[in-house]
Amino acid sequence: MGRRETLMSQLRGEPPPADDGRNVDTRLGVLGGEGAAQQVERLARERPHPPAPELRDSTSDLETYYGLPLLKEHVWKAAVPAYFYVGGLAGASAALGAAATWSGSPLLRGLVGKTRLIAAGGAMVSAALLIEDLGRPSRFFNMLRVFRPTSPMSVGSWLLAGFGALSTTAALLRGRRAGAIGDAAALGAGVLGVPLAGYTAVLLSSTAVPVWQGARTWLPPLFMASAVTSAACALDFCELNALERRAVRRFGIAGKMAELIFTKAVEREVARPAIVAAPLRRGMSGALWKGAKVLVAASLALAVASPRRRRAAAWLGTCGSLALRFGMLAAGRVSAREPRAAFAQQGAPAVQPEMERAPDRAIPVAGSDVAADQLRSR
Repeated sequence: MGRRETLMSQLRGEPPPADDGRNVDTRLGVLGGEGAAQQVERLARERPHPPAPELRDSTSDLETYYGLPLLKEHVWKAAVPAYFYVGGLAGASAALGAAATWSGSPLLRGLVGKTRLIAAGGAMVSAALLIEDLGRPSRFFNMLRVFRPTSPMSVGSWLLAGFGALSTTAALLRGRRAGAIGDAAALGAGVLGVPLAGYTAVLLSSTAVPVWQGARTWLPPLFMASAVTSAACALDFCELNALERRAVRRFGIAGKMAELIFTKAVEREVARPAIVAAPLRRGMSGALWKGAKVLVAASLALAVASPRRRRAAAWLGTCGSLALRFGMLAAGRVSAREPRAAFAQQGAPAVQPEMERAPDRAIPVAGSDVAADQLRSR
């Protein structure tokens, strides 16, 4: 049944179809209201893990809660990972521009102007992407009514607002006449650009999604290193002199090397217990994650071996940075669907090694024959 047929059926007062994916028992309740016309696009959801074992003679087990997801998966659109990428790109560009401004070299004047334009444009695009996800501009302004240091979302909103104001001022006043004011604004934007490049990872790791929470130590440095890669790749598309090309090349090589190192650190951290890291190895999220590593490694090799092919390396690095953001968001969606990952991560230490060794095998529960034998043996 299509969208038009569903809407006409609701207007005629007909009950929704029983096979629409919401499993509403019409004998117990009636599905009505403005949300009744919504349709489930995909009934077969991506599940990279085998189904949970059936319960035996107990009403619960130690691995899952009746095989149901413990968490709700996020409903973020593509604008969110795009915001992560553009915000990191703008923040790292502002930081590099602030360093070039602080050096005072006249040969870096072109690089200073380009980084200011990229930072200001990235701040505007970031605000537009965030408003697109929120739905209305007023919701973004409502986030600025209160400042909570303990909330990554509140801190990030104020970082974006302050960074946007300073980077726009620096871009508008980049001429020689207003150099002092523009330079001060650029230095302030560079200071705010550093946390702006990594606060989105803090926001993800503060949630209860296992794959995000498991990477809470190394995910922020990974996002900041990827932001450096993004900024260097964006600047490689611009016309630069020899000194500016050398500075951007070194900046990009450092970012790509750090990104590969922190990617490995994230994989090791998330793999305790091993079932939490499954979305980074399987399915579409795993393909994006592995593709990001391959693209960044290829970009690094090309930048080191052949500096003249900097635009080809820039394309590879840009695609790798985008794949990293989209892959991490996709991994969070898959991880929220797997209840055993949440139970293994939050459960007792005595339960975690057993689940890590055999995630597909049921743990004996109270009331079963195996559990009774274990109690008798004690």
